[in-house]
Amino acid sequence: MKAMVLDNPNSVGLENVSMPNSDLGNSVVRVTHSGVCGTDLKIFTGGIPAEYPLIMGHEMIGEVIEPANSSSPQSGTRVIVDPVLYCGECFHCRIGQSQLCPNGGLIGRDQDGGFAEFASAPPQNIFEIPKSISDQEAPLVQVLTTVMHAQQLATISSGETVIVLGLGVGGLLHVQLAKAAGAKTIIGITRSAWKREVAENLGADITLAPDENTKNLVLDATDGLGADLVVESAGKLSVLAQAMDLVRLGGRVLGYGIHTNTEGSLPFYDMYFKEIQFINARAATDKDFVSCLELVGSGAVDLKPLISDVLPLEQLGKAMEMVGTDAPQRMKIIMDHT
Repeated sequence: MKAMVLDNPNSVGLENVSMPNSDLGNSVVRVTHSGVCGTDLKIFTGGIPAEYPLIMGHEMIGEVIEPANSSSPQSGTRVIVDPVLYCGECFHCRIGQSQLCPNGGLIGRDQDGGFAEFASAPPQNIFEIPKSISDQEAPLVQVLTTVMHAQQLATISSGETVIVLGLGVGGLLHVQLAKAAGAKTIIGITRSAWKREVAENLGADITLAPDENTKNLVLDATDGLGADLVVESAGKLSVLAQAMDLVRLGGRVLGYGIHTNTEGSLPFYDMYFKEIQFINARAATDKDFVSCLELVGSGAVDLKPLISDVLPLEQLGKAMEMVGTDAPQRMKIIMDHT
């Protein structure tokens, strides 16, 4: 089969490789569409360690061609792949934390992924896609699952004020899910005027540009308290510090953006004095996939405005360059494998 193979950091190209099969108990999927995200870029550049050669890609959909068994989705079924591998037997798996399985891994990082004609995954990692979700939108469901998992850990209550720092794809999904969870006021903060407009169309009540007056505007909107929950969705240490500044006394900060920093500083005394709960979230579980497919299938979450570019799979290198640049109206890049 043809696959985009990462031979070394920053070096990816089209190669002919052996296609996967179902001999190891996995289902084989003909990949039709995949998404490119910041995690892929970190793997591509070497910021996230991996063994080479590697086929990246963890946001993928396609059609089953070889089912693992009679109870898994059968040939011809349109499916999405949960990239989080887990054993199902360890302590974490038994208590519902399969995303933390020490025996697992991530498809597209720890084993070959979806930037190819075919990919394989355990049958428990494959879910049928409702007909109401388009091929181009469907890979974004994987991103939505991580947002849902994060917000479940942050426990948004009805009537709360939520700030989302960073309005990329993940941030805009946080806006939509926070609204669905019953948040009274959602404040989106980003430098991009275009993204602020998109956020307002998707449910943000207030949008702001980050500047020296941001905190005063937030205090004005929250009766002088600050936000109940601040979501850091930019993946920048400076933004995480800003989150600590904008949250109310006794509030919560959710670290959603992935940081690869090994060093840095946070306002630890302020975190203590304000009694801030700092919550981290990683990946998602199978239950999140089921819930998110239902949400998107019912129209409760709109994924279409989050797609800015569609490229053929062979242009993955170009896609990586695009993800690594801060274009004003760039959101999710979808790779078309057909």
